[in-house]
Amino acid sequence: MKNTIQSWKRHYLTIIIGQSISLIGSSAVQFSIFWWLASATGSPIVMSLAALFSYLPQILLGPIAGVWVDRLNRKTVIICADLFVGATTFLVAIMFWLNYIPFTIVYIVMAIRSAGNAFHRPAIQAAIPMLVPKKYLVKANGWGQFLQSGSNMLGPVIGAAMLLVFPLWLILLTDTVGAIIASIAVGVVKIPDPCKERQQTHHFWSEMKEGFTTLANDKTLLLVTLITFLAMVFYAPLSSYYPLMSSEHFDVSAWHAGFVELVYTLGMMLTALFFSHMTIHKNKIAAVHIGALLLGLASLVCGLLPGDRHWFGIFTLACFISGIGYNVFNIPYIAYIQETIPAGEMGRVYSLISSLSTISMPLGLLIAGSFSEQYGVGRWFLIAGIAICLLTTISVFIVNSLIDKQFAE
Repeated sequence: MKNTIQSWKRHYLTIIIGQSISLIGSSAVQFSIFWWLASATGSPIVMSLAALFSYLPQILLGPIAGVWVDRLNRKTVIICADLFVGATTFLVAIMFWLNYIPFTIVYIVMAIRSAGNAFHRPAIQAAIPMLVPKKYLVKANGWGQFLQSGSNMLGPVIGAAMLLVFPLWLILLTDTVGAIIASIAVGVVKIPDPCKERQQTHHFWSEMKEGFTTLANDKTLLLVTLITFLAMVFYAPLSSYYPLMSSEHFDVSAWHAGFVELVYTLGMMLTALFFSHMTIHKNKIAAVHIGALLLGLASLVCGLLPGDRHWFGIFTLACFISGIGYNVFNIPYIAYIQETIPAGEMGRVYSLISSLSTISMPLGLLIAGSFSEQYGVGRWFLIAGIAICLLTTISVFIVNSLIDKQFAE
């Protein structure tokens, strides 16, 4: 038994450490490209287009990618997606080295990287329950989120430091190197293939429909997913508005704004570390609701604070709690999906959920942008906090009624 536990830990950590190294390179490259665009153009339209190309392919390809993730060998999908993104970045690095850098190329690269992630993310999430026993999924996702949060924090810092010393084409190569390291890490681990355990229908649209049907049949997961989508429409823009809250609402420096981002990430990492030492067998949805309430209450507090720098400390504390709340919500939510969805349909279901999650960011920014422009960023934090708390309360009541109905039957 001990050997079995050590085996899944070794295999899982090999993959997740390789992916984290790759993510550091990807985050550094993403930061560097956006910084280059901002410095070269100073145009909000250019930045918005770059962000649009970063999201749109994942939204459009998500349901399609999920079918292929379930059809194909997941190990192969992960490696091909990693190398595809790495090769694309390598070609762009050559273009920068040759000083051939039209903005259209940057948009295309953003779109291709996004398309690769549309296949990569569901393949990774679908592979985890094939490696990790069900009772350890929360623990494993805790490790994963800890490393991912650390990578997302380190990436922009490394990117900014490298921009001071190296040309952009050389920085872009870190993404290619990271992709190779991640592919090798996945390559040395044996990942069971659920495709061999089920009979394929060979009808593409029927298989896509199966993903929708599987999600719809789990009423609790469907409800929580839809509530989450609505809540994220309010919450997703907040990460973009932390610097504005610091500079405009509290009138503090860029150093303070950076410190807020660091504190938020620290909250995520500490929570992930906590979950990495826990084994939760039941009440995962209850934990999801607690995390969502923390997000709502923290946002509500931020929105109620007066626009005075003396209240900046409370704002920082609220951001720390928000970071805690995000992973209290996210880690049990992902573990619940991995535990309840059949392995052969995991790619399709996760892709659908991921597409919904991705849509929430541009949709939220579209709504929040015009609102905040007229009424102020602080008001959006207040509105978001109220909305998230109300939506979570509705979810709690409906989920409890579903549970009561199941017991009655």
